[in-house]
Amino acid sequence: MAVTAALVKELRDRTGAGMMECKKALVETDGDIERAIENLRKAGAAKADKKASRIAAEGRVVYKLADDGKSAALVEVNCETDFVAGDDNFTAFSAKVCQRVLDEDPQSVDALGSISISADDSTSINDVREAMIGKIGENIQVRRFNRLQTENSFGVYQHGARICVIVDFKGGDEQLGKDLAMHIAATAPVCVSAEQLPAELVAKEKAIFLAQAKESGKPDDIAEKMVVGKLNKFMAENTLVGQPFVKDPDQKISALLKAKNAEVLSFLRLEVGEGIEKKSENFAEEVMAQIQE
Repeated sequence: MAVTAALVKELRDRTGAGMMECKKALVETDGDIERAIENLRKAGAAKADKKASRIAAEGRVVYKLADDGKSAALVEVNCETDFVAGDDNFTAFSAKVCQRVLDEDPQSVDALGSISISADDSTSINDVREAMIGKIGENIQVRRFNRLQTENSFGVYQHGARICVIVDFKGGDEQLGKDLAMHIAATAPVCVSAEQLPAELVAKEKAIFLAQAKESGKPDDIAEKMVVGKLNKFMAENTLVGQPFVKDPDQKISALLKAKNAEVLSFLRLEVGEGIEKKSENFAEEVMAQIQE
């Protein structure tokens, strides 16, 4: 894979390492940016791994709650520009799709596409979507959805049209549910507690910390304590209960839950465009290309 200037810049932005270090790391990994980040971190060259999902695709996240509050649906619908994402037709389509997820509980995106757009309109979601593409001139996709059930309570927080969180919790009250959802929207924890962290993720971080400790030249006993400390910090930063509460940083979420006699069972956080890389284009060239069509 060719190591481009744009790729070098992205690696530099994400790690804080020098330009030449970034280029060398990418050459050594044949352009694999994730491996390059690992290698830079192990060598101690990276100041921090600022990795975050690249929010490039446009669109909106929509949620619906059942009247009894025991079922919920969350849907991401994508388009190409923020202009279309704010269009009334796109907004209405997204809301209808979410309602059908709540009503019909489809098992896949393909299955969802074949469901009627509403209870009183037999036109399929996919047919409506394709008609919108023809009318608007942008690619529109129902990317993903989830349907949730609870025996307890849902807390919901939506940040504009781009981020939505649903928390399944018991104990506490409605305000606690909203506060927890808002916190998760802001901090994006991996899971509720350290026990739920994927083993492969913990092993990967431990290997990086071990390599960093060896590079430091510290005695083995000190290096071991360094690794334990960094691993504990990593687990606290990436789990809900280990994080400081955004509305009161002096209080951890675990302490907040204890004070409210509450427990978080699970949560779902969707952000528009997570993991989708949007092609970077020159605006003038894009206009010229449209004129010439």
